[in-house]
Amino acid sequence: MLRLFARRKHKLFEARDIVDKLVGAAGLAATLAAALLAAVVLLLIASDDPGDSLRRFFLGPLSNAYSFGNMLNSAVPLMLVGMGIALAFRASVFNLGGEGQVYAAGVLTAWLCLRLPNIGGLPGVVIALAAAVALGAATAGLSGLLKMKWGVNELISSYLLSSALVLVCDYFVSGPLKDPASNLQATSFVDPRFRLPGLMPPSHLNVGLPLALLCLGAGAFFLFRTRAGYELRMCGYNRNFARYGGIHTGLYIVMPMAASGGLNGLAGALTTLGTHHRAIQGFTAGLGWNGIAVALIAREHPAGVLPAALFYAYLEAGAEAAMIHSSVSLELVTVVQALIFYLITAQGLFAFLRKRGFLQRLARPKEEQP
Repeated sequence: MLRLFARRKHKLFEARDIVDKLVGAAGLAATLAAALLAAVVLLLIASDDPGDSLRRFFLGPLSNAYSFGNMLNSAVPLMLVGMGIALAFRASVFNLGGEGQVYAAGVLTAWLCLRLPNIGGLPGVVIALAAAVALGAATAGLSGLLKMKWGVNELISSYLLSSALVLVCDYFVSGPLKDPASNLQATSFVDPRFRLPGLMPPSHLNVGLPLALLCLGAGAFFLFRTRAGYELRMCGYNRNFARYGGIHTGLYIVMPMAASGGLNGLAGALTTLGTHHRAIQGFTAGLGWNGIAVALIAREHPAGVLPAALFYAYLEAGAEAAMIHSSVSLELVTVVQALIFYLITAQGLFAFLRKRGFLQRLARPKEEQP
């Protein structure tokens, strides 16, 4: 009798979980539709030629191999940063230092390639990528270590460290490492032997794409097919319960933060070696924050990071195409992007807070709260 009751209860929980997922998917689809509709309305109101602007916005990224390849290439760092953020979210830790970690890794990669020109080729690329991953992991892991040892809020520490890194990198790119032959605030170009092979000329798409996909697959395997991934997810659901179960919860504060930073570092290195072939001041352009939005849209799941990153890259490419080839101004494009990203991120953040139980705790009367 008890076994039958337990079986029915398990089926009830499974059905409830399926319903929650369907509701969440429907909510996300409605939000995406509302965001795109808002973009269409803004373009209809403010553009001198709404038909051409809409065509450029929606079809521009898919119009030729150059535009399509560049769209895919811009999705690569979003995949890596989004995967890193999702991994940290799964453990209920938060890395807000993506911007500085990506930037610092890109600058370090350029510096290493310029200082070690004789290595070149695959060994040189591997050394540069490993150094970038190590820098990102050390920077984010430090925030995790501070939280584990002394309870320092990782949101604050990772953000402050990132802000400091951005300023330091700006100094080096515009000062000691600046290319004297260029008016752009950037380093010299790296040797062609360090550059990643292209996949869709004349676009910037390169072998960073399959590497990013490999990282997504490895992240999914780690989370759902390994003991460490299970323990990480248990810490994310309830750290006290995980501690009572014998899990070393401190490890799953430092480790996901370090892994998140390592993926951010890899994103910076691939951008330097595959896209710009040098470090440019401010080349991240909000990449760290966009990665957080990608992770929220993906519901912290590796399988959702890929379509979320592609969608973000598609919107950015469409906005750029509308600005370059039609009468849409830069200001209008910025407003359209901000509106779309705000709606999508707000919906993803609401789902994340609801899943983690934050909203339920806020709704509880004060006398019932622990």
